[in-house]
Amino acid sequence: MKAEKTSRTAQYMALFRALETKRDVNDRLFSDPYAIDFLDSKLRFATRLSKFAPVKNYIQNTIQKKIPGAFSSGIARTKYIDDLLQDAIQNGIKQVLILGAGFDTRPLRLDFLKSIPVIEIDHPNTSNFKIQIYKNSLGQLPENVQFLQIDFNQQNLDQLAVQNDINFSLPTAVIWEGVTNYLSADAVKSTFEFISKFAKNSIVIFTYVHKEILENPKSFLGGEKLLKDLNELEEQWTFGFLPNELSDYLNQFDIKLIEDLGANEYRERFLPNRSEKGYEFYRTAFGIKQ
Repeated sequence: MKAEKTSRTAQYMALFRALETKRDVNDRLFSDPYAIDFLDSKLRFATRLSKFAPVKNYIQNTIQKKIPGAFSSGIARTKYIDDLLQDAIQNGIKQVLILGAGFDTRPLRLDFLKSIPVIEIDHPNTSNFKIQIYKNSLGQLPENVQFLQIDFNQQNLDQLAVQNDINFSLPTAVIWEGVTNYLSADAVKSTFEFISKFAKNSIVIFTYVHKEILENPKSFLGGEKLLKDLNELEEQWTFGFLPNELSDYLNQFDIKLIEDLGANEYRERFLPNRSEKGYEFYRTAFGIKQ
């Protein structure tokens, strides 16, 4: 990511949520009325016009052509994580930590989070932009959300935790969405070491890319073009896992892998009637601290 800019990919995810929100109430996975506030003027205008079927179809076809599978994968993944988080809260989670929060609006749009303390940690550029958007659109910041800032590749989460008195004794849900693929192996390892310090039965929900896309992007539909586009945005992917090695990797942090789904699997679970190919390299995993 360019130092003076917020993440472009974070804005694309906000676009996907905003487009989903414009769908008919009986034909959408969720509603995120705040997502549109994070879009630039052109994307905001396009989103508002998407209530008309020809425009909606044109937008979705354009996204599919440029980033095959990204839209449906992103929407299904959002719903999947929402459901996992709701189950966690119902089962005794007392605190939510969102690492690399981007333009995630869960503390606002999910009613079951409004009485739960939420800590968001992100790069200063993205975090400051988000804070300003909230102030402009809401008039104030959400009372239950604490915004902390860090560069994951250069700074220490443990120091940040001490400085801000993060409570590791509370059963915590850690959401780490859309981040690991931008980090170094050392940064990923140190972050899991940090996550492992939370109380027993804390959970972690995180996304990652199949390591093979970094080594052989042609093996996935749209992979080669996507990596080229990310390089031009200076948002290169640098890290991935092999799915069959993930469980053993997490074991070293006393985290038990419960579920690990690829894009095709969570699309099939939540969007069985919206056929779209692509993005098979993106995965979402769910683990519990032992």
